[in-house]
Amino acid sequence: MKIALVDDNLVNQNSFRQKIAPYSDLELIFVSDSGDLFLEHMKGLPVNNWPEVVFMDIQMPGLNGVETIKIAKALYPKIFFIVLTVFEDNETIFEAIQSGASGYLLKQDNYHTMKEAIDEVVEYGGAPMSPAIARKALRLLTQKEERSEKGKKDMLETLLSDREREVLTHLISGYDAKRIAEMTNISTLTVRKHIANIYNKLHVNSKAQVISMAHKNKWFNIF
Repeated sequence: MKIALVDDNLVNQNSFRQKIAPYSDLELIFVSDSGDLFLEHMKGLPVNNWPEVVFMDIQMPGLNGVETIKIAKALYPKIFFIVLTVFEDNETIFEAIQSGASGYLLKQDNYHTMKEAIDEVVEYGGAPMSPAIARKALRLLTQKEERSEKGKKDMLETLLSDREREVLTHLISGYDAKRIAEMTNISTLTVRKHIANIYNKLHVNSKAQVISMAHKNKWFNIF
């Protein structure tokens, strides 16, 4: 299997070579010192000599790893890119994933982890991550979801009055105006006025649209 490395640090390059040395089925086609040089190198290679997997550092002179992956994925969509870096910060993780990286490993990961990552992306189309990165990514996704849910709740609290939110809760549960009036101890006419205000504020025209919006935004979980 043909692989390549993009890293400007000589120590890291030598360490990488040592880690793949035990595997006779891995062939290091080339090493580039920067994203720019990697793209130039790829231009001169015949298709049958393209690497299947490229390990990419993040911080490099010129094009950084994220920028390089974005460009390279457009030019060479069948090549898998695995980020290989010392950085664990939140922004870098998501930028790398969004750029088209198939995996995210730390440079201190051992050779077993590196080989397993190669096999996982090539054979199964997986998304290998170092355990530390996977835990952090999971926490970030959870936090993002929590912020999203809070944002939806804050939006409703800003748009709707307490009574309107109460009516909306019953409305998306399937109750009609008469039943909502009985449950909230207000008149049916007042309930209908609240419903009209809700429609107006949410820019919808029917109960079906309100329920659809509620499902889409998971309002059932935030009331």
